[in-house]
Parts: sequence; structure tokens; C-alpha cells
Amino acid sequence: MINSVNNVTQVNNVQNLRKSEGAAKVSRDADSISVSAEAKEMAEVYYMEKVANETPDVRADRVAEVKEKLKDPNYLNNAVINSAADRFLSALGL
Repeated sequence: MINSVNNVTQVNNVQNLRKSEGAAKVSRDADSISVSAEAKEMAEVYYMEKVANETPDVRADRVAEVKEKLKDPNYLNNAVINSAADRFLSALGL
């Protein structure tokens, strides 16, 4: 009786081995993903909005630079004033 129990165990081992070999033979196709143009555009808008929110409204380095330039009396001449006025008007669309 004991010998027949061992034989059953050996048969079970062979069956389990065959099951695992069969499972290994299963082939799978590679996964793929596609992103629509609309989703790409939305991601770009999200990124730009995030950068805009993180960027300060006032550039302290530029303000300090202009303050230093204004301390020099020779800096303010007609050419500089006209250039600044032209940039200001063009920013307003005039």
C-alpha cells in the first residue's frame, strides 16, 4: 500500500510539471498605448499653466538692474525714453 501511494505522488509530480510547461508556452502580444492629439494638447496646456503659476509676476533681478541704471544720470536720454515709450505703446497694441 505504501508503494502505491509513492507512485501516485510521482504521477502527480509529472502532471504538475506538464501543467507548468504548458503555462510557459503561452505567448503574449506586447502592450501598446496611443495618445490622441487632443490629450497631448491638454497635457501641454496643463504644463504651461503649471509653469505660469510657479513663475513670479515680478522679476526682482530685472527690477534691481533697472534701478541701478536709473541711478546713472547719463542713462536717461531721449533715445532710452523713446525706446521705452515705443515698447510700452506696442505692448498696449497702439
